[in-house]
Amino acid sequence: MKPAFFLFLLTVLVSSFSAPTYKIAKVKYSGGGDWYANRTALPNLIDFCNSSLKTNLSPQEAIVDVGSSDLFNYPFVYLTGHGNVVFSDSEVANLRKYLIGGGFLHIDDNYGLDKFIRKEMKKVFPELSFVELPANHSIYNQKFKFPAGLPKIHEHDGKAPKGFGLIWQGRVLCFYTFECDLGNGWEDFGTYPEDTQEKRTMALKMGANLIQYALTP
Repeated sequence: MKPAFFLFLLTVLVSSFSAPTYKIAKVKYSGGGDWYANRTALPNLIDFCNSSLKTNLSPQEAIVDVGSSDLFNYPFVYLTGHGNVVFSDSEVANLRKYLIGGGFLHIDDNYGLDKFIRKEMKKVFPELSFVELPANHSIYNQKFKFPAGLPKIHEHDGKAPKGFGLIWQGRVLCFYTFECDLGNGWEDFGTYPEDTQEKRTMALKMGANLIQYALTP
C-alpha cells in the first residue's frame, strides 16, 4: 500500500489514467555531473505515455533539485548523467522521505554514472542494496511485455543490460537502468544514428512501463 500523502493522487491517476494535468521531473544534483543530459528524452516519453497509456501528463518536464520540497510534487522523477553525483546530508534525508512516502525515482546510467550513484544511494538507504529484478517482475509486465527483461538500447561495450531495484516493504521505489541507456532511446530520433527506430520504440515502451508501475498503487 502506498503511504497516505500519495494515495489520493494515485487513486485519481489510476482511474483510466485521465487525471488533471501534472508533471514528471528531471532531478538536478551537485557534484559536476551532467544532470541535464538527454534533453529531449522526457518530453518524448511524456508524449508516448499520453498516447499509449492515455495519461494526461504535462507535455514539458519539470526540473527539481534533489533537496527541494518541490520534489514531493512529482510522483515520478528521472536522474541521469555520465559523471559525478554528490548528495548533501539534507538532500539524502529529503530523497529518502520522498521515496518512502510513495515517490518513484528512475536512475538511468548514461555511461559513467555507476560508481557515483551507487555510493550516493547507499547514503539514502544504507539498509538496502540494489538487486537485479527478474524478467518476470511486474515492472517488465505492465502494458508492454518484456519477457527477456530490460532491453539493450545504446551500445557502449557489449555488456548485457541490467535493471536494478531498491525494494522497500515489497515496493520498488527506485529503478536503476545500467548498460542500457534507456533515456537515449527516448531522445529525438536521429540524435544517436546507430539507435534504430525499433530500439527507440522499445525504449519508449519500457519507459511507459515505468510510468505505469510508478502510478499504480
